[in-house]
Amino acid sequence: MPNLNDPKNYINRELSWLRFNTRVLNESLKEELPLLERLKFIAIYATNLDEFYMIRVAGLKQLFSAGVIVTGIDKMTPLEQLREIRKYILQEKSLLESSYKNIIEKLKSEGLHIRNYENLEQNLKKEVDSYFFSHILPICIPIAVDATHPFPHLNNLSFSLAVKLEDESSDSGYKYGMIRIPRILPRFYQVRDNIYVPVETIVKKHVEEIFPGYKLISSAAFRVTRNADIVIEEEEADDFMMLMEQGLKLRKKGAFVRLEIEENADEDLMKFLNSHMKIFQKDIYEYSIPLNLGSLWQIIGNKEFSYLTLQPHNPKVLPPFNKNESIFKIISEQDTLLLHPYESFDPITKLIKEASKDPNVISIRIALYRVEKNSQIVQALIDAANEGKQVTAMVELKARFDEENNLHWARTLEEAGAHVIYGIAGFKVHAKVTQIIRQESGKLKFYMHLGTGNYNASTAKIYTDVSLLTCRDEFAKDTTTFFHILSGFSKTKKLSTLKMSPTQIKPKLISLINNESRQAKSGHIIMKMNSLVDTDIIKALYNASNAGVKIELIIRGICCLRPGIEGLSENIFVKSIIGKYLEHSRVYYFKHGEPDIYISSADCMPRNLERRLELMSPILEKPLREKLIEMLHLQINDNVLSWKLNSDGEYSKIEKKSGQKAINNHIILEEYINKIYKTMKKDTTSSKAEILAKKLFKES
Repeated sequence: MPNLNDPKNYINRELSWLRFNTRVLNESLKEELPLLERLKFIAIYATNLDEFYMIRVAGLKQLFSAGVIVTGIDKMTPLEQLREIRKYILQEKSLLESSYKNIIEKLKSEGLHIRNYENLEQNLKKEVDSYFFSHILPICIPIAVDATHPFPHLNNLSFSLAVKLEDESSDSGYKYGMIRIPRILPRFYQVRDNIYVPVETIVKKHVEEIFPGYKLISSAAFRVTRNADIVIEEEEADDFMMLMEQGLKLRKKGAFVRLEIEENADEDLMKFLNSHMKIFQKDIYEYSIPLNLGSLWQIIGNKEFSYLTLQPHNPKVLPPFNKNESIFKIISEQDTLLLHPYESFDPITKLIKEASKDPNVISIRIALYRVEKNSQIVQALIDAANEGKQVTAMVELKARFDEENNLHWARTLEEAGAHVIYGIAGFKVHAKVTQIIRQESGKLKFYMHLGTGNYNASTAKIYTDVSLLTCRDEFAKDTTTFFHILSGFSKTKKLSTLKMSPTQIKPKLISLINNESRQAKSGHIIMKMNSLVDTDIIKALYNASNAGVKIELIIRGICCLRPGIEGLSENIFVKSIIGKYLEHSRVYYFKHGEPDIYISSADCMPRNLERRLELMSPILEKPLREKLIEMLHLQINDNVLSWKLNSDGEYSKIEKKSGQKAINNHIILEEYINKIYKTMKKDTTSSKAEILAKKLFKES
């Protein structure tokens, strides 16, 4: 028997995440992708790295400072992890820079330019100068740093220009300061429809107007990253909302964890900055390309050049939701399962909007984690509360980086008369569930939505997720219990048909894995998730592999399991899919399970399985199970967007073999949905359209 506690059998979580972000960056290298699509992946890569430093690296630094030696089953110390992270990012920096420069150079041939101020024609410089004096100078903040002017507070991810100046009228030596570039300014000034000028190059040109009487000796654009993790002492809280507001203020004062600065910066400027910030030298990164690449969305969104992005897919409303009748009638007739973003999120929005207006609806309960700023769903809940309906909204204030938006919605819902739950002490509520109670023929009838993704119509167009709509009695009982647990005191921590973390999902998954182990070589497991970190789940999969079970894992991001090791995991295949859509759904298939397939809000991570309230839902209708299994098989066979995890922890691109058909699961699913939609338009007989839809899916 292999030693399942041997650290060599596990991949470090942080290094696995870095390899995921490398796969994102590699999309920007694909010559077959449109240029702005490639630029999009650079923006995503940079935003991901910001969050990684704010949370994960900041956390490792705290562990190191606290003297913690070992943090995970791979036994890497915080210091070892920090060293490997810095080494990895430094090595990858040249790939990022070369990819960006390559794309920008090719965009020129399309007539789209990113140019520094000094590279503009004279007539354009005059136009930019006018913009500087009218829009930048009045709001930019010149900051002197000397004995009477202390070094200023710099917000997380703030962007500034450090300057070294000389007094033209005296011999007093150099002066140091900075110019804060307010976030209200666009990252790039758009001179024409097709020319973008980085704002720091405009400011640099006009430093002497900002500091009159001083000569500019040198300057350097820089950006700081702070520890942005909020630690809330919930047990001491009388007012959780007030505590969250205080936590958000403290986030702005977190310790510095990274400095990004333009390449070849004056050595005196570097010393000036770091004498005040005291950032570890290895956490200072010099770039030969613009900083704050997450702001490239400004350019990617230029409608004049939309042909340089992938053609957008318009999510479709398919049978049975194409009928012009009450959504309650449709759901009461059958369970339905939607694959987003291929199938529209509109039926979920419609369900809540219709419930808000229906006089027979007496109660709406919902768990909200991340919602968009102008949410139709939240507005419908407000309308329902204003109409006197019983509205219970679990608004998770601890949803990282969505805290302020959620605080706003929580207050607005409360003002409308809704009962708002802010969270559960010690846990995050990450479940995606709605329950609507309707009075029908003197009885109460329950309508439920259970999903893998957030109640966010915007992300539902770019994240792959699954929605189940049902009015099954067994789900009604469990969702009632779940919401009672959220809003009241309850010693009941278990559900019957649904499974809930932290008490049920992990034991259930391990039980299902072990059941396949008993089937030996006839056993088959497919698990699709964002991340696999939990040691107990990994050990169960190792044991199943040794029993001969065929195991296929589709894991977008972190995977701490090592596949393909003889005597340990030779029956485990792990792949990652990176493409047009963000793979976000969690789907768990077990060949001998009854039922054999589940959807969940939970990844296989300790935080999801032990420190969050999550739900896992069995799919009970056979046609719906088949639909999900077909989707999983399609993704397993994808040979265009897929990467294979090797036993050494590295990933290799899966390429189609000679003579093999190219299988891009994102494109195939788009085409499948579009075919059904066209069929539906030609033949308005809903039953026939549904039968054709199932056939088309299998043909795909």
